[in-house]
Amino acid sequence: MRKAYIYYDDIFCGILEEKDEYVFTYDSNYNGKAISLTMPTTCKIYKSKVLHPFFDGLIPEGYLLEVGAKTYNISILDRMGLLLALCKDVIGAVSVVEANDEMPML
Repeated sequence: MRKAYIYYDDIFCGILEEKDEYVFTYDSNYNGKAISLTMPTTCKIYKSKVLHPFFDGLIPEGYLLEVGAKTYNISILDRMGLLLALCKDVIGAVSVVEANDEMPML
C-alpha cells in the first residue's frame, strides 16, 4: 500500500491511498477549496479502480514522462509511482508528497 499527502496551496488537504483501489479523502480539518470540480470538499470518500483522472492528469506526458520514468526506473504503467516521484512540485496549486511516518510541512 502506498500513500500520498495532498496539499492545496501548501495546506494539507487530504490523503491518497493505493490499496485494492485508489482512495482519496479530504482531511476533516480542511476547509479550503476543492482540489478538483470532480472531487468537491465533502466527507465523501472518493474511490476508483484506476488512479483518479485529476491525479493522473498531474503526471507529465511525452518526453518528460519518458525522462522521469527512466530517471526513477518506474514503469509508465505505474501511475501511483509516477505521481509520487514526479508530482511534488507541479504547475498549479496541488502538490503530492509521498507519505511516511511524519507528515511533512511545505
